[in-house]
Amino acid sequence: MKKSLIVATRGGDLAVAQTKIVVSLLQKNYPGIDISLKKIVSEGDKDRKTTLWELKSTGFFTTQLEDALLAGQADMAVHSFKDLPTAIREGLTIGAILERRFAEDCLVSAKPIKTIDELPKGAKVGTSSLRRAVQLKRLREDLQCVPIRGNVTTRLKKLERGDFDAIVLARAGLERLNLAEKISIVFDPAKFIPSPAQGALAVEIRGGDSETKEIVSSIDDQDARITTTAERLVFAALGCGCHAPAGVFARLVDDQITISGCFSEPEGSNFVQSTISGPVTEYETLAQTLADKLRQKDNL
Repeated sequence: MKKSLIVATRGGDLAVAQTKIVVSLLQKNYPGIDISLKKIVSEGDKDRKTTLWELKSTGFFTTQLEDALLAGQADMAVHSFKDLPTAIREGLTIGAILERRFAEDCLVSAKPIKTIDELPKGAKVGTSSLRRAVQLKRLREDLQCVPIRGNVTTRLKKLERGDFDAIVLARAGLERLNLAEKISIVFDPAKFIPSPAQGALAVEIRGGDSETKEIVSSIDDQDARITTTAERLVFAALGCGCHAPAGVFARLVDDQITISGCFSEPEGSNFVQSTISGPVTEYETLAQTLADKLRQKDNL
């Protein structure tokens, strides 16, 4: 059994906080193991200007970490699972998916509000996601959805200095940075549908590294693996690209799984949304069926 491991992570506050969650859980299961962080600058960290929906490539936030894994410079890499392309790179595998608590999107407003209807008419809302922008406009057509880049802290500062009336963020990031008090509204993920695997942390390892796999598998959550896999299967079957205005959310209740999905054209036209439920043992078939339903409704 290995006595030390190197974990690749992006260098931002949220990425490091998430990686430390993984490290803490592993060291709880293996008290004698030494785990050091290797901070890597991703392409997404270098380019803070291009809006995410204008990107032509996938793996914008993950490729450099995977390069370090494949080069043997790290034993594992911690990702926000929603950032990983649905096709995992050859030679790599997902060793663990942590328990997912916060899949939702949330709204942070410059002024205290309890509902989205309380935002001023024509409010300027910052979001880096076409998926969020499309769903916001369906809630209120008058909202101005304006691109915003930067880490969570940077976006909050832009809100505080008056650049926006509100911003939309993943709830998980605010919770993990102990900034949950900033949240004005938490959206229902079955209605305001998040990105596939949003809120989940994935630990990626080399496929042939059996020792690291044994260690990392100790923190794998089976329910999170099923729901995120189902979500990513729907997304892959839609074939719409990682920055398309599409969302998928799966929820387990006892032995049943419910999967909700949405899809539209980039400008928000032809918006379709559908939900399917069935036995959790059939989640792969259900995911494909939901993707087929969405495609048929949109005539894809």
